[in-house]
Formats: sequence, structure tokens, C-alpha cells
Amino acid sequence: MSRTAGFAAHGPTSPLVPYEFDRRTPGARDVQIDILFCGVCHSDLHTARNEWGATVYPAIPGHEIVGLVRHVGDAVTSVKAGDVVGVGCLVDSCRTCASCREHLEQYCDGMIQTYNSPDAHTGGTTYGGYSTSIVVDEAFVLRMPATLDLAAAAPLLCAGITTYSPLRHWNVGTGSTVGIVGLGGLGHMGLKLAHAMGADTTLFTTSPSKAADATRFGADAVVISTDAQAMAAHAGRFDFIIDTVSAQHDLDTYLSMLKRDGTLCLVGAPEFPHPSPSVFNLIFRRRQIAGSLVGGIRETQEMLDFCGAHGIVCDIETIRMQDINAAYERMLKSDVKYRFVIDMASLARA
Repeated sequence: MSRTAGFAAHGPTSPLVPYEFDRRTPGARDVQIDILFCGVCHSDLHTARNEWGATVYPAIPGHEIVGLVRHVGDAVTSVKAGDVVGVGCLVDSCRTCASCREHLEQYCDGMIQTYNSPDAHTGGTTYGGYSTSIVVDEAFVLRMPATLDLAAAAPLLCAGITTYSPLRHWNVGTGSTVGIVGLGGLGHMGLKLAHAMGADTTLFTTSPSKAADATRFGADAVVISTDAQAMAAHAGRFDFIIDTVSAQHDLDTYLSMLKRDGTLCLVGAPEFPHPSPSVFNLIFRRRQIAGSLVGGIRETQEMLDFCGAHGIVCDIETIRMQDINAAYERMLKSDVKYRFVIDMASLARA
């Protein structure tokens, strides 16, 4: 066991505070990683404040982790001490079910998340990347492209793969018409990735002030979703729309934008359910509403390599670990462009 410094929530209304805990001693197939940077995901806030109703306290969030390998077990062959690696939303799975055999570990019923999941090694709960180090099975450790800025690459481990996976699953490429709903941490990555895949890409937003950034990220058009005339002009135009908004809203607005056989894919996870959409909006165009959850380890590595080849990273604001509570409040006001990333050296100095 090694004593580790982190920041933890101890209840749904309490701030995150310094917290020391034990990481397990690395086993033969484990990789011990000194964390350099950790992105701040809206899921972190939902978990810290128990907005999804399943948080086990103390909770240490963080699943957009980039760090340096400090130590590897005797059976580890994929990485070595000194390598720059990443850890995303998963740290284990059953390895034997149909989803695992298809490299879709994120859909394994026994999938272990990086934080707030039962920890088979310790008998407790997994603790995430708001900490100075982490120990992970090598099968869930990812290679970070050497060409990318490490802080800005950290959110690829969640925001990147959350949007990349549905784009790949629904075969987005040259000739595809793609809509992205919302320009936050997920939405701006969806724009960058869809554009790099060759799609004709449109941002739907309630904020006219975001148009310039959206164009910079690769949007071919920006539509203000509160402008009925502008929305009507795009009705029935899209093959595929990714809805990244993590707040309750009307889905019919975006279903109407789809072609026949088009798909609206939900990746934002709101605290409260969306209002039920009209059945007629679905059946008269054979449209679909779908969902997607991050990606498996193989696909996440594919995404990282794709981003390395295309120079794609997240637009970030770097913060100290000690500023996490203020960052959460700013996230609730959408006051971040477009992802906070914690410099974990700040915790080491605390």
C-alpha cells in the first residue's frame, strides 16, 4: 500500500477537501502512475453531489488522467517506467462476457469505473484522478501520442471518446451531415472530430456568442436553436445528431432535424429525464433515438491515435487542485472554455 494525497467529497453538499488514502501495492500486471493532469468532467460534479443517487462517500472523482509510469509489475509488457500514459473512465471489466470479447468493455455488466465503483482489489470503492497517483491493470492503460500537449489531451479520455465512439459506430465520414447540440466540453470535441472525419458539421446552440468558436472548431454552420425560422430551414437535413446537453430539454426539436432513418444520439446525462418525445416524429421518418457510453479500450486507443495524427486536443483552462470547488460552480454557469484540467503538481505542493 502507498499513502496517496487527493481531494474528496464527503457528502452531497460539502466541498471537496484534502484527503489521504491508500493505493494498493502494484501486482504483477499492474501499472503505478504518477498523475500529471486530470480533466474535470460534469460527471465528476454529478457524482460529488450525488445527483445520480449512487455516490459512495468519500468520493474522489477524476477519469481524464494523464501521467508518468513510475513502476510496472513483472508481467507487464505494454508500458515501462517513464512512459506517458492515460487512464480513462474504466479500470477493469469481467473480460469474458460478449461485450468484453468484442472490445466493448464499457457495456460490460461487471465494468469497473475509475471512481465510485466497487474495488475488487481493496474491497472498498475506486478512487479517481483527483490524486497524486493511481494503480491500474495494464489492460486499461492507454498510450498517449507524443505529439499532443498533455494537459489539453487529458479530456480526450472522456470528452474525446464520448463523442468519437458514436461518430465511428454510426459510420460518420465524408458526405455525412452531422449536427452537434451544445458547445461545451463534449460538444466542442464532437465538432473537432466530426470535421476531421470529413463530415458537413453544424452546431446547434442557444448562444449566438459561441458562433466564432464553433467555426474555429470546424463547424460549417451554426444554428441558434431558439430561432424557429433558422431551425425550420434545417429540418430533415441531418444523417446524425449528437446531443451533448446534460440538462433536461425537448428532444422533438432535434428529431425534426433528421432525415428519414436519421439518428439522434444522446451522450449528455441530465439529472432529470427529458420530456417524452412525440411518437409521430419518430414513426413518420423511421428516425431513432439512441445513446452511447464512452468507448472500449481498443476504440479509446484508436481515438487517441486519430487525435495525434490530426493534432486534435481539448480547449482547456488549467487550474490548481485547490480551486476545484470554484471550478464546479463555474461549470454550473457554463463559465469554462471548454474543459477545466487540474495540474496535479499543485496538490503535490500543497
